[in-house]
This record gives sequence, structure tokens and C-alpha cells, in this order.
Amino acid sequence: FQLFGDTVNTASRMESTGEPNRIQVSNSTAELLKEAGKSYWVKPREELVHAKGKGNVQTFWIMSRSGTGQADQSNEDPEFGRVRATPGRTRS
Repeated sequence: FQLFGDTVNTASRMESTGEPNRIQVSNSTAELLKEAGKSYWVKPREELVHAKGKGNVQTFWIMSRSGTGQADQSNEDPEFGRVRATPGRTRS
């Protein structure tokens, strides 16, 4: 089945304006994180993202614990303190 509409257009614009090793979220997702007490996870982008049919929209970066916004490349999950599975590898 196929999806069309606002959700797909927003996702496409966010994908095309993202940066390597960074997670970008929409304003609505940032608001949900804030309501869940995770406001320290989100940082507004300095520049607005132009989304066709919507104009300029504010998006947010998900921040790492180091505050860099760069994805953690280690295998340790800082939230739960255990090792994450690596794709293509099995645990023994």
C-alpha cells in the first residue's frame, strides 16, 4: 500500500535537509518529547527548513548526552546501561 499527503511530504523535506549522524524531528515530535519531560533532548535548529506547501518550518535536533547532537557510535546504550545488538551479529 502507499502513503501520500502531509506526513510523507514533511518526512521527505526533513530527510533532504538533515545532516549525517544527526536526528531531526518535527515541531510536533519535539512537543511530545517536552511533554514527556525530555525537553533536554531537543534543540531547535538555527535555520528554518523550507517545506514545499508549508513554507518555512522549525525543526529540532535530538541531542546526545554530550550535547553535540552527533549520534553515539558506541555499542553501549546510555539510557539503559546495556550493550545494544549490532546488526548482522548475534549475541553469545
